Amino acid sequence: MGAEAMLKTLLYAVNSLLQQRKYETALAVVKGFRNGAVYGAKIRAPHALVMTFLFKSGSLREKLKAIAQATYTHSRNLAYFVFTYKGLRALQSRIQGKKIPFHSFLAACIGGWLVFGENNNINSQINMYLLSRILFGLSRLAVEKGYIPEPKQDPFPLFAAVVWGIVLWLFEYHRHTLQPSLQSSMTYLYDDSDVWHDVSDFLIYNKRPAGK
Repeated sequence: MGAEAMLKTLLYAVNSLLQQRKYETALAVVKGFRNGAVYGAKIRAPHALVMTFLFKSGSLREKLKAIAQATYTHSRNLAYFVFTYKGLRALQSRIQGKKIPFHSFLAACIGGWLVFGENNNINSQINMYLLSRILFGLSRLAVEKGYIPEPKQDPFPLFAAVVWGIVLWLFEYHRHTLQPSLQSSMTYLYDDSDVWHDVSDFLIYNKRPAGK
């Protein structure tokens, strides 16, 4: 049997396996791992590229290594979490014979503890990102359920005012409490714009090139 024929036979066997519903739950967990890895890489790679070249010093090799490490960590953690979450949720459903909302909560809590519980830059950014989203989600849910009255006017302008007021106050007077990436961004915007020597570092560069 030639290599091409073997490949066709293998693909047929794999596709046949994927069509069998009795393996659907296990296969969904595996694909969840795959999707977590791919999505994590897609999200982190461009972000790490921009942030590294904008704010980090070092050689090109060091910068590329930092980008690769950040991308790998984000991709791996998201893949592990999706795998853990879907696996634990399926296990609970199998034990109790049905799906209930608490299964999702408990599975995600365990996955979050195991995968995203380590306090590092990547996990911190992901958890902070989710925190802002769930606050919005819980606010909308509270209105939908009637726990709080629906605002007569759009509350978003007030929300924006409070968020920006607090973050700039923290930056100016308690900078150490903010995440390093946010500190770097705000230093570039608000501190570095106070310093210049001539047109080169006023319009062309942020800081005067070395040697000038």
